[in-house]
Amino acid sequence: MNRPSLTDTLARLRQAAGERWAEWRSMSREPYFKLGVTDMLGTGVGIAAWGLVTGVAMVKSGLPVPLAIFMSLMIYAGSAQLAVLPLLVAGAPLWVIWLTAACVNLRFVIFSQMWRDYFHGLPRNKRLLLGFFSGDVIFVGFMKRFPELKPAPGQIPYFWGAASTNWLFWQIPSIAGMLLANAIPLSWGLGFAGVLALLGILLSMINDRFTLLATVVAGTAAIATFALPLKMNILVAVLAAVAAGLTFETVDRNMKRLKARSAQAQDGNASEEHRP
Repeated sequence: MNRPSLTDTLARLRQAAGERWAEWRSMSREPYFKLGVTDMLGTGVGIAAWGLVTGVAMVKSGLPVPLAIFMSLMIYAGSAQLAVLPLLVAGAPLWVIWLTAACVNLRFVIFSQMWRDYFHGLPRNKRLLLGFFSGDVIFVGFMKRFPELKPAPGQIPYFWGAASTNWLFWQIPSIAGMLLANAIPLSWGLGFAGVLALLGILLSMINDRFTLLATVVAGTAAIATFALPLKMNILVAVLAAVAAGLTFETVDRNMKRLKARSAQAQDGNASEEHRP
């Protein structure tokens, strides 16, 4: 049996790349793709500011610029990147670094469970790719557009419109921060600017009372459990916010149901009184 030659292999790769590019161009023309892009523009400035802060912090901590760029492109998780930086500088064991990053990103296990309801019909490799490009802001925007946990037309173009925009808003400033880190003095207070950027992103997402209540619960839980190791307070905050949001929605749904029944009962009594 003859093995495929290098020329044949390159031809197949070129053909596959051409097919993927044609598929991407076709999807980018979808209205939902453009909607995903538009929804991410509102948080883009905050994401860019946080990416810049992260890029500067990575190089200031002692990481070589090429390694920092590689880490940003391959890991693509700002909170995890910042969490493991002190461990990398201190020469901590690899298993400690991996465990820390995993704990910080445990919230994505919750997100993935909800993504599954939308994308369970896709092949595994496509679901893995969706998971890699998923993010907190994308998740929130997607859930606002598609609140029903089931597949629907436009979901995949919307996701990729949001994901590609978020990726660019993060990576370009992050890499710029790495390249310019030595020219940016610490006295500029970029760390505080990053916190303000995240607050801006958070405030732009609060559009109803349930989100506000869940945000308050998450913030309270994060502060109350701040002393937990490996930044486990982030996971506690996510779980508390999800539980609070579901509880508030359930209570509100039951209250509306009771009001509807009460209104029906009153209408029934009124009709009985008006009978001859």
